[in-house]
Amino acid sequence: MLAAVRSAAVLGIDAYDVTVEVDASLGLPNWTLVGLPAGAVKESRERVSAAMLNSGFYLPPRRITVNLAPADMRKEGTAFDLPIALGLLAATGQIDGDSLIGVRAVGELGLDGAIRPVRGTLPVARHLARERDGEGATTLVVPPGNVHEARLVSGVRLSAPPTLRELVMQLRMRQLVEARAGPAPPPAPVDQLAPDLQDVIGQEAAKRALEVAAAGNHGLALIGPPGAGKTLLARCMPAVLPALIEHETLEVIAIQSVAGVLATDRPPNPERPFRAPHHTISAAGLIGGGSQPRPGEVSLAHLGVLFLDEMLEFPRYTLDALRQPMEDGHVIIARAAGSVRFPARFTLVGAMNPCPCGHAGDPTGRCTCSAPDILRYRARLSGPLADRIDLHVTVGAVPVRQLGAPNGAARGESSAAVRARVECARERQRRRYTGLDPTLSNGRIPGRWLETRTRIDAEARELLASAAERLGLSARGYHRVLRVARTIADLDGEDAVRALCVAEALRYRPVRADG
Repeated sequence: MLAAVRSAAVLGIDAYDVTVEVDASLGLPNWTLVGLPAGAVKESRERVSAAMLNSGFYLPPRRITVNLAPADMRKEGTAFDLPIALGLLAATGQIDGDSLIGVRAVGELGLDGAIRPVRGTLPVARHLARERDGEGATTLVVPPGNVHEARLVSGVRLSAPPTLRELVMQLRMRQLVEARAGPAPPPAPVDQLAPDLQDVIGQEAAKRALEVAAAGNHGLALIGPPGAGKTLLARCMPAVLPALIEHETLEVIAIQSVAGVLATDRPPNPERPFRAPHHTISAAGLIGGGSQPRPGEVSLAHLGVLFLDEMLEFPRYTLDALRQPMEDGHVIIARAAGSVRFPARFTLVGAMNPCPCGHAGDPTGRCTCSAPDILRYRARLSGPLADRIDLHVTVGAVPVRQLGAPNGAARGESSAAVRARVECARERQRRRYTGLDPTLSNGRIPGRWLETRTRIDAEARELLASAAERLGLSARGYHRVLRVARTIADLDGEDAVRALCVAEALRYRPVRADG
């Protein structure tokens, strides 16, 4: 007999239809799996066989052929265990093949028949929601551990039986039990230790740059000695960024689902991600890659913050790999079998010392580095990459007496107050760029849109032109200054970019930009 079960596979953070065809014919007992299966898919034979036997079903001595169509696309992961088992049960007459009409299944099988979580369930649910035209009522069967993420997609009927045996009983009754929403999880406890801008003593210039970076999605480099507060400033960035909208939340969680970093015992966290990889990370770990491409840190930081502490300790070739995703907002990982695209629109925050010992420029003369040592150290950040970082800010050491100010006298605004201004600035950008991607911000907008959709005073244009000639700005650098100036105007509630906005934006340019 021949049976077919509908399933899906993940490519990047999107999914596509896969039909699992199972043929159980007379002949020498054999099991053949075709359709470009990867290693984990080939091993499904052992998992499915044991799961069927331990669930009370039988495996007749037949010649079994399993085809994963389309056969020219490579299949990876363990999500095909469940549809293969259902197809085999239908092909051997243990369930009616008609009961599988209107069912789409993904899931890994344990040897005891338990249905275990898999990667990429959210992209599958999103794909099903887009492809429901003319299908009637389709039910997506997912593992219980993936219900939380799949439920984020509205309009998709879910079923989440815990075991293969339970699923077969429901199919025989022609009534799949819909996965119900469990009790609301308790609210997450307020993290009293979460950093707030009020915790940063002094550093008003750096706080202003952080606000500008958050309002326009601009890259930020913090340069200063150890202990000046660079890391604390960077960790305050998520509290300053506006909340994710629904479309953004689904994108962020889809990446986490494909990467396999979602928890299965609680709903996904709908907050902007904050990723802080160690400087020993490989280029593939940062950008993404592998024989079976997985998203890297730049994609896991999508719509959030990528923080590179001790940025100049990263290998130069690793840092230079950031240039393309910073410019394009996505990463394309090419392999012989095809290419995979992952989104990577992140806000880069880099913290770096001014020299190997960290004390260059200290008025006490503590620096022990020679001038060539300092030049070599700073050259680890290439000119083209430095040119792509819009804001460069020097963070000086805070006097110890200021740290001990009584009753928080030296404290400034809270993150919540700054966030309110950032949200207003983002709303102005959203209205300005109506008709484009709603997630676009000044830091990502093409230069031609800046010229046509914003007003720039003649004095501001003249200041920018003369500064570009004097500083030797590239065309990219010119437009980046203009983007930062536009963000400063948005924070100030101005419709036009004025000379003061351009002057402030020029202060943030790197001293050396040879890109």
